[in-house]
Amino acid sequence: MTRTEKIEAFLSELKTEIDVLSMVDVDNIESYDDVYYQIEENGGFDEEIIYFATAIVYLAKNDPSLQESCSLAAEMGYATENLNSEILASLLYSQEIRSEFEELRDEIEDFLSEVEDDEEEEEDDDE
Repeated sequence: MTRTEKIEAFLSELKTEIDVLSMVDVDNIESYDDVYYQIEENGGFDEEIIYFATAIVYLAKNDPSLQESCSLAAEMGYATENLNSEILASLLYSQEIRSEFEELRDEIEDFLSEVEDDEEEEEDDDE
């Protein structure tokens, strides 16, 4: 199995809502940060919650005080007059997806380290 095939197989089995393989160039992955950056650049963490009712239910369940979602909006430069429940819910949900993906850091780093070790062993065997 090639390096690329190993990484593709691993990424396809990650427990995440993100379709990682459609967001990354497997040949340009050396670290967790490479994976994260490519997903970020391709909008993989950006999810929209549409419809007022859906947004209100999501916010009521996950941020009833709106403190966290308003803080995220402020960090991203939103003006108060441009906010609505859909924007706040989408920002919060996107942050949740980022956080859940960040929890996979150790798993991804360990795997990539194993792949690198395998490559080094193969090079040593070829010599």
